[in-house]
Amino acid sequence: MPKGYLNYVLHAHLPYVRHPESELYMEERWLFEAISETYIPLIKYFQMLIDEGVKFRVTMNISAPLITMLQDEILQKRSLRYLVERLWLAHKEIRRTKDNKELNDLAKFYYYRYKEQYTIFKRIYNLDLISAFKKFQEYGVLEILACPATHGFLPLLNVTPNASRAQIANGVQTYREAFGRNPSGMWLSECAYIPELDEVLNEFGIRYVFVETHGIEFAEPAPIYGTLSPIISPNGIVAFGRDLKSSEQVWSSINGYPGDPNYREFYKDIGYESDWEYIKPFVAKSGHRVDTGIKYHRITGKTDYKQLYHPDIAMATCEMQADHFIASRVKQVNDSADDMIIPPIITCPYDAELYGHWWFEGPYFLYVLFKKIYYNQDTIELITPSEYLQRYPQIQVSQPAISTWGAHGYSEVWLNPGNDYMYKHLHQAGERMVYLARCITEPTELEKKALNQCARELLLAQSSDWPFIVTMNTMVEYAHKRFNDHIGRFNALANMIDKHEINEEYLDDISFKDKIFPNIDYRIFAR
Repeated sequence: MPKGYLNYVLHAHLPYVRHPESELYMEERWLFEAISETYIPLIKYFQMLIDEGVKFRVTMNISAPLITMLQDEILQKRSLRYLVERLWLAHKEIRRTKDNKELNDLAKFYYYRYKEQYTIFKRIYNLDLISAFKKFQEYGVLEILACPATHGFLPLLNVTPNASRAQIANGVQTYREAFGRNPSGMWLSECAYIPELDEVLNEFGIRYVFVETHGIEFAEPAPIYGTLSPIISPNGIVAFGRDLKSSEQVWSSINGYPGDPNYREFYKDIGYESDWEYIKPFVAKSGHRVDTGIKYHRITGKTDYKQLYHPDIAMATCEMQADHFIASRVKQVNDSADDMIIPPIITCPYDAELYGHWWFEGPYFLYVLFKKIYYNQDTIELITPSEYLQRYPQIQVSQPAISTWGAHGYSEVWLNPGNDYMYKHLHQAGERMVYLARCITEPTELEKKALNQCARELLLAQSSDWPFIVTMNTMVEYAHKRFNDHIGRFNALANMIDKHEINEEYLDDISFKDKIFPNIDYRIFAR
């Protein structure tokens, strides 16, 4: 019997980026890179653990936009082409580097890596990675969470309560359609919790959520065991709090694991360093230099001179850091278990894309970590939230505090002078959508189609990704464009509905572009 448990949580989300009308949008590469660097490697190592008889548990959220994109035929084909192009580029690199053994070995490393990924993506799963994650859930090693429909920041949308309700409802519906079951838990976008959400979470069968550390620490009354045990709100929603110590060991920019000098350098890619004519076929269709995924150097240190990457040394580093992570969690459990009447649970949530995309070795780290937990000690055991609640149903009643993760722990990232203009439009559109849903009870087929597309456009405009990108000052122009496009489309359709003059050509065009939530029912906004 273990003295404590480890709840490892991966939050997989990307904004809905799909441009069937053009291949010039670089932002679609966010999905292609995540498939190659995060999702396929996770699938590979989960399957290896199963084949090796390792008993493990992991919890993972897959957001509705990501589910939709992974199942979209256009994006599946473009993702496959991306992998084929990587394979071709790696083959060219083998020829180019034939006179440099170290570089040539790395080129071969990438060639065989992309060849394996092609096999997993095309031949094993026929481009459908959701079927892989569904399989792992059915095996019992993975618990998949739901997420609000477009990752909307619910505390700020709840000015119109039916808007946040529609986010939760459509997120749950997408989950059911993809995985054939009801979700037990939900990853609230940005871990943003307010007590007003409890009623809607209960309505849609959500039993538990995750909150930032101070969401537990500032709960009322004060939780006896801090984040080492979940709490349950007076309305019956269980909250698991993020463990700060384990988070810092991975996330810290100073001494977090991904910054180890032996790991691959993210910011040094041949896409920026190669001759233009040579690299041109492998960068963005718009003609911009971008990451190709082939990177030959390791972090080395704070220097412009980066040494060559050695995969075997990086893997050995993962082994050592997995041992360190386990030893740290064992100490946490040993220091606290004797003072608790139930075994402690350490909740470790991370963005899934950290593993593989930002931290190239991250998926392998998880593989060796889970193996070492299973074979090398008996103090802690991996567990999912549902399993823990089933074993230990007696939970302290305490109201979680309003909280989010992100800088400074509240809403500052998603509401500031750079993005605050968005909310006036979101609130007005939310109120208008509620009005339309309540007033038009017997629409014609064309009106129904337009109303459903209005609902889609509003949900897409509500995505927390657009204000986040503006705050982070990355693809700011694209974020403004996407927000303005969806609000503009919503208002254009709403005006057409009001005037009973629906432009079918316009409606068909945006329905083709924004093809999400195929079974949406606009009346979800009416209640």
